[in-house]
Amino acid sequence: MLSWVATVVLFLVVILAVSIEVIIHRAAPILKSRVIETLSTRFDSRVELDGFSVSAVKGLEVSGEGLRIYAPDAVVEAGAKDPLISLGHFSFHADLTGLFKKPMHVGTVHVRAMTIHIPPREMRQQAPAKKERAGKIDIVVDEIDCADSKLIIGTIKPDKDPKEFDLQHIVLRNVGPDSPWRYNATLVNAIPTGDIHATGSFGPWVNDSPGDSSVTGQYTFEHADLGTIKGISGMLSSKGEFSGQLNRIVVDGETETPDFALDTANRAMPLTTRFHAIVDGTSGDTYLQPVQAKLKDSAFSCTGAIVNIKGVGHDIDLVADIPDGRIQDFLQLGVKTQPVIMTGRLTTKTKLRIQPGDESVTRRMHLDGSFRLRAIHFTNPAWQDKVDMLSLRARGEAKAAKPGAEDVSSWMDGRFVMDRGDLRFSKLTYVLPGADINLAGAYSLDGKDLDFTGKVRTKAMLSQMVATWWKSWLLKPVDPFFKKHGAGAEIPVKISGTKGEPKFGLDLKHKDGE
Repeated sequence: MLSWVATVVLFLVVILAVSIEVIIHRAAPILKSRVIETLSTRFDSRVELDGFSVSAVKGLEVSGEGLRIYAPDAVVEAGAKDPLISLGHFSFHADLTGLFKKPMHVGTVHVRAMTIHIPPREMRQQAPAKKERAGKIDIVVDEIDCADSKLIIGTIKPDKDPKEFDLQHIVLRNVGPDSPWRYNATLVNAIPTGDIHATGSFGPWVNDSPGDSSVTGQYTFEHADLGTIKGISGMLSSKGEFSGQLNRIVVDGETETPDFALDTANRAMPLTTRFHAIVDGTSGDTYLQPVQAKLKDSAFSCTGAIVNIKGVGHDIDLVADIPDGRIQDFLQLGVKTQPVIMTGRLTTKTKLRIQPGDESVTRRMHLDGSFRLRAIHFTNPAWQDKVDMLSLRARGEAKAAKPGAEDVSSWMDGRFVMDRGDLRFSKLTYVLPGADINLAGAYSLDGKDLDFTGKVRTKAMLSQMVATWWKSWLLKPVDPFFKKHGAGAEIPVKISGTKGEPKFGLDLKHKDGE
């Protein structure tokens, strides 16, 4: 009896094994056909699949390799060559009963090495409208889990490189044909180095123009190392939200860098920003409209563009507006000498350009603008004493002109250009009680070089600017030679030396001297 039962069981096992083998043998082409049909219908395009296999270890274990989904025929005819989507490997699990259901339901599809290549906008616009191909959605997917993927937005502009985004990990949920997909993604940012985490919705996918597919979400960017940009340093964090289409994304966010520094000074300063930006995904260009920033205790704003140039990097072109900042904050950031040369209130509107290249940011930075400083106080006591005594002498109070005299209130304005670490002033006017000083010249940010020439115009005459009566008497004959243009005296001067040891003297060879 037992041997008979064993024989029956063995027979049933053999039948079951043969049945499974038959099912698997037939399942592979059925499932492959369903995968291709579903994708072809969904993306209105040609689909190619190099490898496909089915296992029945636990239900149906399906995997494939070399999947390529091409752009719609109309876009291909306009010049698109790369597959719209390519997958290195994918796999999913389904119940055996799913073979007899249409559409088949799949929980999660696991994907590795996916590349999404968005054709240039110009190709999509040139493509003639075509009827969507007929077909069925034979497989419905709840979730797609992708690792080591990439998004590439193409361009036909000769001066632009395709824009690439590395997607370290992305999970797409509610993957339906006509509604947005929820996503949770980690993107790798190359410069500055760091990971961006984003959540939101994507789609619906626009077959004929994928770059017009909608995207919304929120992001965080933590521990971004600014040291990967030569010439600056600090650890940046950022958060914000974005919306729009792949080829035009509007971003609103804020950043915080508690230890921002330039290599000209290597002195950490707190920097925070709030920004509104438009990112053109087809070119990688970013338009800032505007950035509201604060460097330590100084608020300012910037507007402009960060333009991607093929093969060389980004060209940054901005206008910075500082309505009422502290000059010491900006000197502390950019100038190595300590303490900073002066304190005071700064107003300026300046064009800032940072050209692409391998040199330090501070060597590539170009500034061109005008400024005004108020309530100036020189931190070097010797400098401040010279200013105070000059004011007293210029007012004819020479006997009171001694070190330690009461500080005077002064202001300065001018036009300047900064290039490759040097400040050049085409016009520099310094006004203090009793005197106007008009200069032009250059100052190196490391404080090692001062070179200015110009004129000092005083209220008092030369003979009134000396303390002793006999010196005053000796100078009276020359007063008429220096009394010019409504000033008691107009004296050509030259300032040279270094920040630590400035040298003041007469410039008797001044081109405007008489």
